[in-house]
Amino acid sequence: MEEKDIRNEEVETEEVVEDAEQDLVTDQEVINDNNESEVDQGIVEKLQEEKDQLQDRLLRVQAEYDNFRKRTKKEKEADLKYKSQSIVTELLPVMDNFERALQVEIEDPQAKSVVEGLEMVYRQFKTVMENEGVEEIATDNEMFDPHLHQAVMQVEEEGYESNQIVETLQKGYQLKDKVIRPAMVKVNQ
Repeated sequence: MEEKDIRNEEVETEEVVEDAEQDLVTDQEVINDNNESEVDQGIVEKLQEEKDQLQDRLLRVQAEYDNFRKRTKKEKEADLKYKSQSIVTELLPVMDNFERALQVEIEDPQAKSVVEGLEMVYRQFKTVMENEGVEEIATDNEMFDPHLHQAVMQVEEEGYESNQIVETLQKGYQLKDKVIRPAMVKVNQ
């Protein structure tokens, strides 16, 4: 019986050794898997960080593009709104000269017919300017506004409040909502 017991013990020992070896191999695989897992986890974290950076850059580029598009749209709208500004600015002295010419007193009947013709041309000219959005800046009995008026002189006159416009020396004009020439005025102190 002893031999059988010894053999059984040897078989059991071999089985235990094989089981231990198998457990060792399994443990080694687990350790290798854990190491690979740690390496894989490191790669995953690095890739996640790169993805986040690229996502952030993409969002910034999209925001910059949207801002560029909005700014370009506003500039185009402003260009269209004030497209006639340069020609209007050049025509304002012509309008001033027309007004000066029409203020001259004429007694000759033939010259009066010429003046009537000039008045018709002036009215037509003024209508065209108004159709383009040119408006005269109001000055009569108005308070001085540095955004609309340019004070050339200060005087002390009875019947006017402080900073009230006393006299217009040169008419001012604005194109839509933009001042293209401020009115030159005398202001009460």
